[in-house]
Amino acid sequence: MTKYTFDLLKVAVLTLCATSYVLFPAMASTNEERYSLVKSGWWGSDYQKISNHCNWTAITCNEAGSVTDIAAHYWPFNLPPSSLKLQNLNLTAFSNLVTLYLPRMQLTGIIPPEIDIGRILASLDLSYNHLSGSLPIELANLLHINLSFNFFKCSEGFKVFHKESLIGNTPNFPSCSSQVQKTNKAKHLIVIILPVTCILLIICLFILYFTLSTNKTKIEQRQAKNGDLLCIWNYDGRIAFQDIIEATNNFDFQYCIGTGAYGSVYRAQLPSGKVVALKKLHQSESQNISFNESFRNEVKMLTEIRHRNILKLHGFCLHNQCKFLVYEYMERGSLFHVLNNIKEVGELNWRKRVNIIKAMANALSYMHHDCIPPIVHRDVTSSNVLLNSQLDAVVSDFGLARFIDPDSSNQTFGVGTYGYVAPELAYSWTVTEKCDVYSFGVVALETLMGRHPRELISSLFDTSPQNMLLKDLLDSRIRLPHSQKDAQDIALVVTIALACLHSKPNSRPSMLQVSQQLSSSGQSPLPLSFFEISIHQLMAQEL
Repeated sequence: MTKYTFDLLKVAVLTLCATSYVLFPAMASTNEERYSLVKSGWWGSDYQKISNHCNWTAITCNEAGSVTDIAAHYWPFNLPPSSLKLQNLNLTAFSNLVTLYLPRMQLTGIIPPEIDIGRILASLDLSYNHLSGSLPIELANLLHINLSFNFFKCSEGFKVFHKESLIGNTPNFPSCSSQVQKTNKAKHLIVIILPVTCILLIICLFILYFTLSTNKTKIEQRQAKNGDLLCIWNYDGRIAFQDIIEATNNFDFQYCIGTGAYGSVYRAQLPSGKVVALKKLHQSESQNISFNESFRNEVKMLTEIRHRNILKLHGFCLHNQCKFLVYEYMERGSLFHVLNNIKEVGELNWRKRVNIIKAMANALSYMHHDCIPPIVHRDVTSSNVLLNSQLDAVVSDFGLARFIDPDSSNQTFGVGTYGYVAPELAYSWTVTEKCDVYSFGVVALETLMGRHPRELISSLFDTSPQNMLLKDLLDSRIRLPHSQKDAQDIALVVTIALACLHSKPNSRPSMLQVSQQLSSSGQSPLPLSFFEISIHQLMAQEL
């Protein structure tokens, strides 16, 4: 065969192929439709073996073999739902498709955006499926449409649809239309509510700012005029300043229950029924710089420490015209008062006296060893030990107390009460915890003796008092201890008190040691009969 003959044959074949596509266009369209049906995967392999797809379930063709209807009330094959996606069916391949009727088919996916809605000329029913996504605007051109009970999103373009053209002969449509209406209503509400809310918020902020500014100005003016403001509290809530004034009839003398180193003490019953004690600095005393500083110092100390054997501060008022402190009320007053009251001293048996001394030791040990920095009271006296109705003791009056600074000399001018001050302060003016230890020893002996031990202290290093018997030292207004425990406790307290009165500060025990020793009282047997023990023997005994 010559090259010329081959070329003629090639031209003839190409011409025949071209003529077949012109003469038989339906044949090419039919093959494309079958290919699209096979590729969708909706029909099983058994159906795909049948060459004529017009015989497949749910498929209807015209006389030329082109698909006109894809319609089924349910899918007859057991296929996984993931394979039943609408976009898997290439709808653009079906040029003669009239009806797409696939309700309740568990279809998923979206309506393909590239679908040529114009080539579907009459009915679309995809209701009761799981389709989602946006709705193409071209759906409005269909005569009958039912897309109800799906999960389509409402887009801005959807608002141009008319309700009749969307619903057609079907009673239900996705709730998009109602959503759009709700969205429009919400937008209208936002347009109205938002400006009103903003205006109200601005007004509220302006009122709040104006109120705060006014109050701040008033407070600043009041502070500049009157000094510090009232700051009162208690465990049951705030106490009003007016309640204090009314409870004492403006600090009338009939409510006064005592007078201290500075100021007077008043009893006040509040409207709640709670009884408190008020220490008030008188107007003349408030002009005294030292009194004023002591008053403020007590506030500072008692607001920073809390202990069951330290007087509780409930509040205070620091005002140029009125300064007072609010304490818990101690019904029996001071230890000094009870010791010097013939009617009350009988209630102070030996057990209660030892417990009072233990309470003092616990309070001072807490101040010296548990507070950071340590606190020295500097005025431990029987007048500054208060008793409640049960004769339980607390340490009070912290006007002279101060923090111990380890980096400074802690020097001070002579302070304290005569007869209780440590002897080293007379020449060194250096305050240490051992100053409180000495004062504690004085008060401990005073509690057991019923009187100040000044004669005993002045003659401690003479020979005569060392031969004094312990029983002769005790308060003669009550019976001598008749129980072994009371006798042991008294002997231990006197031994500790004598050690606290040592002339050399470093030879005195710490309050921590004192507290620990007293907590173990009654455990060591007496070497002799209580009535035979001398002061000399107790002074020689080591702690």
